Amino acid sequence: MMRVVAVSFGRAVLSQLHLRMLLLTVLPFLVSIVLWGVGLWLGLQPMIDWLHGWFAETGSFSTTGEILGWFGLGALNTVLVPLMAMWVLLPLMILTALVFVGVMAMPAIVRHVGGRWYPALEKRRGGTMLGSLWLAFYSFILFAFLWIVTLPLSLFPPLTFVIQPLLWGWLTYRVMAYDALAEHASRDEMRSLLRRHRWPLLLIGTVTGAMGAAPTLLWLGGALSVIFFPVLAAGAIWLYVLVFVFTGLWFEHYCLQVLAAERGRLPAPGELKDLN
Repeated sequence: MMRVVAVSFGRAVLSQLHLRMLLLTVLPFLVSIVLWGVGLWLGLQPMIDWLHGWFAETGSFSTTGEILGWFGLGALNTVLVPLMAMWVLLPLMILTALVFVGVMAMPAIVRHVGGRWYPALEKRRGGTMLGSLWLAFYSFILFAFLWIVTLPLSLFPPLTFVIQPLLWGWLTYRVMAYDALAEHASRDEMRSLLRRHRWPLLLIGTVTGAMGAAPTLLWLGGALSVIFFPVLAAGAIWLYVLVFVFTGLWFEHYCLQVLAAERGRLPAPGELKDLN
C-alpha cells in the first residue's frame, strides 16, 4: 500500500506540472476572489462591529487580555476582534475553494489522469454530482464545528501544525476520494475500495492537510494580518485552490491505480459470463 501511495504521489507531482493542470487553478481562484470580494465588502465590517459590541457588553476584553497576557501575547488583545472575524471566515473560504475545485477542476483532473494513465479503464459511473455535493456539505459542517471548537488552540503555532493537518486530512479524504472514484468505479466498487483503503487515503489526506495548513501561516501576523487582510485573503485562497488541485491529482492517481489493480485480479460480475 505504501508503495502505491508513493508512486501515486510522484505521478501527481508530474501531473501538477502540466500546463493544463496549472491553468486549472485560475478559474476557481477568480470565482472565489469575486465572491469573497463582494462578501467581505458587504459583511466584514458588520461582523467586526457585532463581535466588538459583544465583547464590550460581556466584558470579555479583560478576560481575554488576562489569558493572552499569561502567554506573553497581550498585544494581540487590541486586534483580537478583527483576528477572530478573519479566523471565523477562514473555513468558509476553504469551503468555497473546495466546492469550486470539485465542480470546475475535478472533472478535468479525472479526464487528464484517466485519459493519460488509464485509457483502457472502464467507466462505470458509481458516483453522482449530487452525491459529491451532499458529501462535501455535511463533511464541511462537521469540519467547521471542529474548526470553531479548536479555534482558541490555533493562537499557539505548535498546536496549529497538529490540528490543521488532521482536520484537513479528514475533510480531503472524505470529499476527494469519492470524487476520484465517481467516474470510473461502480457503486459497489466505491464502497469496497473506500472501506479497504481507508488508512492509505487518510494518510494522503493528512499529508496534503499539512500542505493545506501552510496558507494558515498568513493569518498569524497579528496586526499586520489585519492591515493586509485583502491581500492575504487573496493569497490564501490561491494557495488553497493550488493545494486542492494537487490533492485531487494525488487521490485520482491512487484511486485509479488500486481500482485497475483490483479489476486485474477479480473480474467484475458482468464479466463472469465471458470467462466461461
